[in-house]
Order: sequence, then C-alpha cells, then structure tokens
Amino acid sequence: MDPLVEAGFHVIVPNQRGFGRSTAPEYVDAYNISYLTADLIALLDHFGYDKATFVGHDWGANIVWSLAMLHPSRVHRLVNLALPYQIRGDQPWTEALEAFFGSDNYIVHFCRQPGVADAILDDNVNRFLGNLFRKNLPAKPPEPGQMMINLALNKMPEGDPIMADADLQVFAESFIHTGLTPSINWYRNLDRNWEILGHVDPIIHHRTLMIYGEQDAIPKLENIREFVPNIDEISLDCGHWIQQEQPEATTAAILNWLETTS
Repeated sequence: MDPLVEAGFHVIVPNQRGFGRSTAPEYVDAYNISYLTADLIALLDHFGYDKATFVGHDWGANIVWSLAMLHPSRVHRLVNLALPYQIRGDQPWTEALEAFFGSDNYIVHFCRQPGVADAILDDNVNRFLGNLFRKNLPAKPPEPGQMMINLALNKMPEGDPIMADADLQVFAESFIHTGLTPSINWYRNLDRNWEILGHVDPIIHHRTLMIYGEQDAIPKLENIREFVPNIDEISLDCGHWIQQEQPEATTAAILNWLETTS
C-alpha cells in the first residue's frame, strides 16, 4: 500500500463481507456476486468516485472480473493475480467441477456437504492457515480426501511459511472471530453467480493486467484475449500467494503498469 500511496494513488483495502471484522450475514445467498460487487460500488459512492482501478487476488480476482461485467461503467482498469478470467460454459460451475474432479474437490464438497468442512476448519484455524499459506511445496500426487480438510488436520506442514507468525495471527484471529462459514459461503454461490453472469456481456473491454505465479497450480488461460482483448500478462517466479511471496516484484509490476496505461 505505501508505495502506491507515495505514487499518488488513494488506496482502499476493505475487509469484504464475511472476512476480518466486516459484516458477516448468516444466509448463504448474501454472498452471491451481485452483493459482493455491489459492496465495492458502495465504497466508490462513499468516497465520491465515479470509477477506480480494482486489484484482486484469487477470489478477489473473481470479484474484479465479475465487477467489470456487472458494473462496467464504474471500472477504470483491472489488475488481477493468480486467477485468470473464468469462462462461463453451458454447465453450472459446481457441476462442471464435480464432473471433472469428483466429489472430493473442495469446492464441490463445500456445496454438497454444508457444515462438514466448516466445523473441522473452525476447530483447527491456526493449523489450517499455517498449512495453507506456504510456498516451495514438494511435487507429489494429490492426497485422497478433501484438500482443505487435509490441511486443517495435517500436523506435519510441508514447504516454507510465506508470512511471519505475527502476520498469520492477524488472519487467524479474524477467522476465529467470524468462523469459516461466511468465507466458505462464497463458494456456495458459484452456481448462483453462473446464473447471474449469464445475463451480461462476457467480454471485458477495460485495460487489464494479469499477474501469474509460474509455480501456481492454477493454469493460465491460453485464449484469455478472446474475453479480455486489452490485457497485458506477466509471470513472476513464485507460487499461488503472489503478493506475499514476491511483494517487491508485485508492487513494481503494478506501479509500472499503472504508470504506462490510462
């Protein structure tokens, strides 16, 4: 944030609904993409901005992609990390994931077995986050079972931590406060989001920067220009947690792109 502020930008970094100390509604539908994007538009209205450059990582990137489709006039530019544009096919996303990866896929499990993973993750917040936020993981076949539950129960972490204990504790205290259910409810709206996005133009015309981690398990979208024609793509030598693993390089890439685009 500091280098962006020093470069003259007003940086707004909200805890989105269900995270941090933000509002965490109880009902699942409260986390669909219409509400998540409307929250960002409300922030623009609060600060008196017609539009802004939005930056997102993973689920945040998913929201930024959707924001550009649902509220195109309120978006100036996009910067997304890790998660490329997600093509809306003929099959709802949860069904497609189940057909391709099976019922143990963590997103499918979240949707098909509500409450099961929530309870296990809530009972093991510190271990779960400590196992999740890691880099330099050894290459090996995926373990059987639900990946997120495995992370919550694994007493032998692999790879290296990407955050200091004090920083990780900020995350842990937030999730202990709200529980994991609000954040898991984001996944439980994937098929609602699929329906909502079926009524908008799927082409994103804004200037866009996509930052990949070369070691990330999430694949690049080779035909991304069919859906995001004004995109620039770069890759950094890191895994999924790009901004934590390569903070200086990420900041430099974003600043350079912002200074050379309009």
